Amino acid sequence: MFQILTLNNISPCGLSLLTDGYACSEQQAAPDGILVRSAAMHDMELPPSVKAIARAGVGVNNIPVEACAEKGVVVFNTPGANANAVKELTIAGLLLSSRKLAEGIQWAASLSGQEDLSKLVEKGKAQFAGPEIYGKTLGVIGLGAIGIQVANTAVSLGMEVYGYDPYVSVDAAWRLSRAIRRAQDIKDIFANCDYITIHVPYLPNTKYMINAEAFQAMKQGVRLVNLARGELVDNAAALEALKSGKLAAYVVDFPAQELMGVPGVTMLPHLGASTPESEDNCAKMAVSQMMDFLENGNIHNSVNYPDVSMARSGGARFGVCHKNIHGMLTQITNVFASEQVNIENMTNKSRGEYAYTLIDCSSPSAHFAEALEKIKGVIRVLNF
Repeated sequence: MFQILTLNNISPCGLSLLTDGYACSEQQAAPDGILVRSAAMHDMELPPSVKAIARAGVGVNNIPVEACAEKGVVVFNTPGANANAVKELTIAGLLLSSRKLAEGIQWAASLSGQEDLSKLVEKGKAQFAGPEIYGKTLGVIGLGAIGIQVANTAVSLGMEVYGYDPYVSVDAAWRLSRAIRRAQDIKDIFANCDYITIHVPYLPNTKYMINAEAFQAMKQGVRLVNLARGELVDNAAALEALKSGKLAAYVVDFPAQELMGVPGVTMLPHLGASTPESEDNCAKMAVSQMMDFLENGNIHNSVNYPDVSMARSGGARFGVCHKNIHGMLTQITNVFASEQVNIENMTNKSRGEYAYTLIDCSSPSAHFAEALEKIKGVIRVLNF
């Protein structure tokens, strides 16, 4: 019986995928896996039984990913499961930045009880006039699951689109509309685009990627949408750009005190993936990935270990989490040889400092896993 601990409310659509071989609740003393959305885990003491953590969402800032890797705990996320929700809000963000919709709604509400309402509306509406997005140029920074959908939808709305992503995958490239121009340098986005939207993860090298220098390189009156992470944009630089007119509008999904009440800023309360469809999709994907790992050792969409998948072909299966260092495979296979255990199938992949080896074999002895764990550089051995 696998035990699953939930740290947040997880969509029933996802939990319904758990079979009779699983016990799932908010109280599990020795969980094999943890399902989480936004709960902070950095100060949480992980039980030694935990083999996997699945985040029903994309960002994993609330999870100690590196510490988990050192313990052989595989951390999953669900890229693409919320892509449509974020795409739709991004398109709304483009319109919010152009048409002054939020300001207009607030002003209209302030007219409650006023006489000659229709005259007041006709007289005051000019202050909320703004350009159409049709025929304008949009720069999409980051061409992952969300960025691709945004770019393709913007093309269908009549926008000219530039896409920038130095690490775009082959699969992603196939899904991009041919009408999208591939920017070779992010400066091409800054120089050519009337609107810019950001869809990259928050990493040390992406913090404040939109800074004073970036704003200086942009077109006058550019409009910026940020539904990815607040820290991608230097708010102090954004305020200066708004003051100078370089930045006409900033739509951000991460409220900050310094942006409160600033003309030209529209703050949303982190609504990017807040749709029932998105929550269902993320939960189903998180649960499916965790089940496949706990039952078969297969890894899909991990953020700290490589993706490894292999059909079963032996009487026993072992998953070995280890450091990505020279000679590891030789040492692992030597143990099989010395224990006279036949390897029937094996696959190995690495990701940065860490690697994962999945092995199907003939029936081993009871102490076989202990022999593998004695190898220097082996972090954890799991028997599936």
